[in-house]
Amino acid sequence: MIPEGTIYTCPMHPEIRRTAPGNCPICGMALEPLMPGLGDDENPELRDFTRRFWWTLPASVVVLVLAMAGHLLGWLSPRAQSWVELVLSAPVVLWGGWPFFTRMVQSVRNASPNMWTLIGLGVGAAFVYSVAATLAPHWFPASFMAHGRVAVYFEAAAVIVSLTLLGQVLELRARGQTSAAIKALLGLAPKTARRLNDDGTEQDVPLSHVHVGDRLRVRPGEKVPVDGIVLDGESPIDESMLTGEPVPVGKRVGDRLIGATLNTSGALVMRAERVGAETMLSQIVNMVAQAQRSRAPMQRMADRVAGWFVLAVIAAAAATFLVWGLFGPQPSWVFATINSLAVLIIACPCALGLATPMSIMVATGKAASQGILFRDAAAIEGFRKIDTLVVDKTGTLTEGRPAFDSVVPAPGFLEDEVLALAASLDQGSEHPLAEAIVAEARRRGLELDKADAFESASGVGVRGIVGSRRLALGNTGLMQADGIAWQSLSDQAEALRGRGASVMHLAVDGRLAGLLAVSDPVKASTPEALAHLRDVSIRIVMATGDGWTTARAVAARLGIDEVIGEVAPADKVAIVRRLQAEGRRVAMAGDGINDAPALAQADIGIAMGTGTDVAMNAGHVTLVKGDLRAIARARDISERTVRNMRENLGFALVYNALGVPIAAGVLYPAFGLLLSPMIAALAMSLSSVSVVSNALRLRRERAGGEAVPVR
Repeated sequence: MIPEGTIYTCPMHPEIRRTAPGNCPICGMALEPLMPGLGDDENPELRDFTRRFWWTLPASVVVLVLAMAGHLLGWLSPRAQSWVELVLSAPVVLWGGWPFFTRMVQSVRNASPNMWTLIGLGVGAAFVYSVAATLAPHWFPASFMAHGRVAVYFEAAAVIVSLTLLGQVLELRARGQTSAAIKALLGLAPKTARRLNDDGTEQDVPLSHVHVGDRLRVRPGEKVPVDGIVLDGESPIDESMLTGEPVPVGKRVGDRLIGATLNTSGALVMRAERVGAETMLSQIVNMVAQAQRSRAPMQRMADRVAGWFVLAVIAAAAATFLVWGLFGPQPSWVFATINSLAVLIIACPCALGLATPMSIMVATGKAASQGILFRDAAAIEGFRKIDTLVVDKTGTLTEGRPAFDSVVPAPGFLEDEVLALAASLDQGSEHPLAEAIVAEARRRGLELDKADAFESASGVGVRGIVGSRRLALGNTGLMQADGIAWQSLSDQAEALRGRGASVMHLAVDGRLAGLLAVSDPVKASTPEALAHLRDVSIRIVMATGDGWTTARAVAARLGIDEVIGEVAPADKVAIVRRLQAEGRRVAMAGDGINDAPALAQADIGIAMGTGTDVAMNAGHVTLVKGDLRAIARARDISERTVRNMRENLGFALVYNALGVPIAAGVLYPAFGLLLSPMIAALAMSLSSVSVVSNALRLRRERAGGEAVPVR
C-alpha cells in the first residue's frame, strides 16, 4: 500500500508535484511516487498496461493475419473481411488504446504536444479512416482500392496499440529498476528495537516508538536501530551497506553508531541520539531521492529540442501525405496514408526526454551504495570537471577525533588551572579540538564551571566568561585581534606544531595564561587518496585554521605542496574565489561549520558525513564515511554518467534524425524501401527501452577505486 500523503512526480519533469496519481501535464507519462516504497505493487500503470496488452494481443494477431493473408485464403469476401477486422480491432483500439487517446487530449488541452499526441493522432487517423472506408466505401475514389476493397488499416491501428503497450510495459519494468537503490536503502532499517526500561526490564518496540535518549540493546547479528552512542560493550560493526567500507569497524564506549548497520559479534548498549527522519539512513534516502529527481544541465538542450519536435513531426507527416498523394506512384493515396502514419508513429520524443533522467537515477543509486551522496544532477555532471581540490585538515585529512597532547602554562599559572579554564569555556563548543580538551579535564577529575557570554569567533577560537574572568581561547589570530601578547611562549608553541599538534592559546583577562596542544592523527586512507588524486592531475591545496608550522608539518607528511595556515572561514572563501578567478574548477572538502561558506562557494562542495549537519547541507556531495578515497570514485562515476547521458542523447537524436526520413519514404526512389507503420511502432517502443537499458549499464560498471561491488 502506498502511504497517505505521498507526493507524485514525473520522472521526466521533476518540477511537477501532485498529491494523487495521474499523468504529467507536460509529457503525459504516469506520475510516480516521489519516494519509492518497498512494495512490489506500487505501479498501477504497469499492471494496467500489462492487462490491456495481454487481453488485446490475440485480437491484434488475428487482424494482422487477416490483413496479410486474408485475400489469399479466400475465406471471406473483401467487404466481409473489412467488417471482421473492424469488429476485432475496435476493442483493441478503443479499450486497449484508451490511455493513449486520453493523454493525447490532455496534451492538446495543455498546449504541450508530446509522444502521446503523435501516437493518438496516428492510431486515431488510421482507425477512423478505416471505419469510414468500411461503412461508406463509395466515398472514396478508385485510387484507394486494393484487393477488391477500399484499403483499410485496422491491422496497423491494432498492432501499433499492442506494440506501444508492450513497449510501455518493458520501459516501466526497466524504469522500476532505477529506484532499486532507494528500495534497498529503505530495506536496511530494522522493524523493531530492544529498549531498556528504567525498571530494568527490556521490551521489543516498533522503530517508530524509539525516542531520543532511549537506551537500546543491540545483540550480535542484529542491526543498529537508530543513530546513537555506545554506552556499554565492544563489537565490530559492518557499515558497508551505507559507506561501502568492506571491513567492519570496531566500536567501543563513546563511539558513534549509524542506524541500519550490522552488529557482527559483540553485545552493545547504546543511547538513541537521532531517530526517524533525523537518522543518517533517512538523510541518505532523502538525498538520493532528491538527486534522482533533479535536472541535469545537459537536459536543457534536449528540452529545447523536444519542445518543437512534435510540431515538426506533425508538419512532416502532413507534407509526406501530400507529396505521396499528389506525386507518388499508384495507388498514391494509399502510399500517402501508410507513410504519413509511419512518420507520426516512429518519431517518439520519449527517448529524448528519458535520456538523462534515467542515467541520473541509476548513477545516484550506484554512488549511494558506495557512500557517496550527490545533492543533485548538476553535481554529478560537474564533478568530472574538477581540477583543484581545497581540503581542510581537521576531520578531512585527519580523523577529526583529536587526542589531548599537552598543556604549557605561562608564568603565574598552574597546568591544571589552565586546562580547567579552557575546558570550562570549551563546554559550549562542538569543535573536535574542544571535545578533546574537555575530555582530558574530566579524565583528570577537574571541576568545570559554567561559561557565560559564550561567543564563537568562527575559525579563530572562542570567547566567554568563566566565574568573573574573561577568557579567550584560540590561535594567534584571536590573540592579535584581542591585543594579547602571545610571543612569550612562541618557542614552545613552534616545537609542538613541529610534531603536527594543533596549538591553542588561552588568555585570561587580557593576559596569556598558557598553551594547549591537541594532536589529530592523519586518516590511514588519506595518503592513498591524495596519491590517487595527484595521479589524475588534481591540484591539492590544504587550507587550515591551524598555525603555519602545524600545517606545514602535516602537509610535508602527506606530500602536499601548497598549504595555507591560520585560515579564517572568510579566508577559505577568498582562496576558493582566487582559484576560480585563475580559471580553475574548484572542489572544497571540509567537515565543520566554519567550512560551510567555502563549501557553498566552491564549484563542488564536498562535505564529510562524519562532520556537522551545516557542512552537509552546504555541500554538493557528501562522503558518508568521510574517506577522501571516495572523491576519486565520485569523479569516476561522474565521468561514466556524463558519457552515458551523451550516449543516450546521441542515440535518441540519431534515431529520430534517421527514422523520420526513412518513414517518410526518402529511400523509396533509390531502393524501393518503405517502412510499415507497425515496424515504426516497434522501433518507437524499443527506442525508449534501449535508452533505459543503456542507463542501467551504469549499475554494472565498476568505478575506479571502488571498494566493493555494487549491490
